[in-house]
Amino acid sequence: MTYNLQGKRIYVAGHRGMVGSAVVRRLASEGCEVITADRARADLKRQSEVEAFFKSERPDGVIMAAAKVGGILANDLYPAEFLYDNLMIESNIVHAAHEADVEKFLFLGSSCIYPKYAEQPIREDSLLTGALEPTNEWYAIAKIAGIKLAQSYRKQYGHDYISAMPTNLYGPGDNFDLKTSHVMPAIIRKVHEAKMNGDKEVVVWGTGTPRREFLHSDDCADALVFLFKNYSAPEHVNVGSGEDVSILELTQIVCEVVGYEGQVVNDLSKPDGTPRKLMSADVLRGLGWQPKIGLKEGILNAYSWYLENH
Repeated sequence: MTYNLQGKRIYVAGHRGMVGSAVVRRLASEGCEVITADRARADLKRQSEVEAFFKSERPDGVIMAAAKVGGILANDLYPAEFLYDNLMIESNIVHAAHEADVEKFLFLGSSCIYPKYAEQPIREDSLLTGALEPTNEWYAIAKIAGIKLAQSYRKQYGHDYISAMPTNLYGPGDNFDLKTSHVMPAIIRKVHEAKMNGDKEVVVWGTGTPRREFLHSDDCADALVFLFKNYSAPEHVNVGSGEDVSILELTQIVCEVVGYEGQVVNDLSKPDGTPRKLMSADVLRGLGWQPKIGLKEGILNAYSWYLENH
């Protein structure tokens, strides 16, 4: 089964975020009408406002990229907000979509849903087979609940609701605030500022040995639209590059892109997080999709956006 986007009204929740804005750009070539709403129009944590928006706009499809997101530090500082805000956002949107008879719904999760010590590469069936990584468990629990919401509405009402689990994402529109950002934008900003300040060294959290997988936001958006059009099943699908690098290797690539020639120093007092997180890309590759943007090319694109906007 395929879902034809031509002439459809598609609501992109979270359109101002990195992923949501990339999805909006990607949908521009699909012949559909993209619907968005800022917080003044609909506070996604408020059920009445979300339901009123859906009744007014009557979207045919929904791609849900709205979420409260952040890195290790943000998860540690704001656990209640990460759990409450994300539970409210996803519950309100999923139920409002049901009430409005939305034809197709895609829920966007996160690779942090998987157990800390899941077998690598992480397959989709690793979900709920072990303990979560403590540094981001609040966000992970909320995202697991979102997957189950989509599955439950599919099972009970027969809706075409699907879920996609992206790996670590980066690109234009990323969050470069060192208190709340993920690892990629944090390293880009730290290296850039070290270069601008003439610092002889740049400090990176932890040992530098954990391995992470990265995917450019435009590749992610392309995969999400591909799944929206071509996939319909209860099981969530991993969205990743299928390759990983150590944090130290990543930092060295960023230094090369930025043009910084100082020393990389590791702050061993800071946590590493999960030792390795590489997701299996077999299901998505089997459906016929693969990424187009290489890591170095993607970092250059993200850095260029940072220079233009900060």
